[in-house]
Amino acid sequence: MRFGLILGEALTGLRRNASMVISVVLVTFVSLTFVGAAILMQAQIGTMRAYWQDRAQVAIYMCSSVSTSPGCIGGTATEDQIKAVQAELDGDTLKPLIAKSSFQTADEAYQETLKLVGKDYAGVLTADQVNAVFKVNLKDQTQSAVIAEAFSGIKGVDEVKDQLEYLDPLFNALTVATYIAVGIAVLMLIAAVLLIGTTIRLSAYARRREIGIMRLVGASNRFIQTPFVLEGVFAAVIGSVLASAAVLLGVHFGVQEYLTKRVAFITTWVGWQDALLVVPVLIGIGVILAALSAGFAIRRWLRA
Repeated sequence: MRFGLILGEALTGLRRNASMVISVVLVTFVSLTFVGAAILMQAQIGTMRAYWQDRAQVAIYMCSSVSTSPGCIGGTATEDQIKAVQAELDGDTLKPLIAKSSFQTADEAYQETLKLVGKDYAGVLTADQVNAVFKVNLKDQTQSAVIAEAFSGIKGVDEVKDQLEYLDPLFNALTVATYIAVGIAVLMLIAAVLLIGTTIRLSAYARRREIGIMRLVGASNRFIQTPFVLEGVFAAVIGSVLASAAVLLGVHFGVQEYLTKRVAFITTWVGWQDALLVVPVLIGIGVILAALSAGFAIRRWLRA
């Protein structure tokens, strides 16, 4: 019976302040949507980085006829210099770090380049202008600096490139976008907390006579406060559910239906499973913030 009375009081408050409740719902919806987007972007960055770390290679480019690095003063890398690099890779120092390695001659690299740029460049580009290259897969891609240090400055080596570096601009752009989403979400959540507090105070003021009667008949502060807390929680839950639906729809239509078909070089995307993990987080954030904000606001109003 008491629970029914508390619930009835909460619903009455929601009806009396419908416009403010709608505002709370919308602000909560927008803020938590940004929170969900930020979480999924971080998950996407982690997924992509893990995928490419397993597949990215460290490329050791040998000198070609057009190389200008200090180790290429003698021109194209000789057979002895290539064998020296291979021996270093097979040595006791580097071998424990390497999963596998392969060597591509200048002729093989030249043919591969022509496939990429077209046969029309065959008269402009010659095989001696293309670098022979060692392609090294590491057991731990974070150890790529060890390979770079081992071969930097060695005669016959033009440069050492970690292929993962080419993806750093993409990772950085996604990280910046995550920070922006988090910043907007924090501002909107602050606005939601303030709006919930204002809504609760207005609701309490509108029912000040009923609250006075409750005090006279000996109602506890917890009994008086609970309907107001429930008002804030109900509004926040509605906003959280809408934000969760927006995140799920965004993953379905934005990621799975659009990006996966148009961005071919990224083969791993966040999916339904990741989005579903975000849903309880959003609802939890909404409920906790609403309960704390509403509880603080009504307690402060009752003490005034």
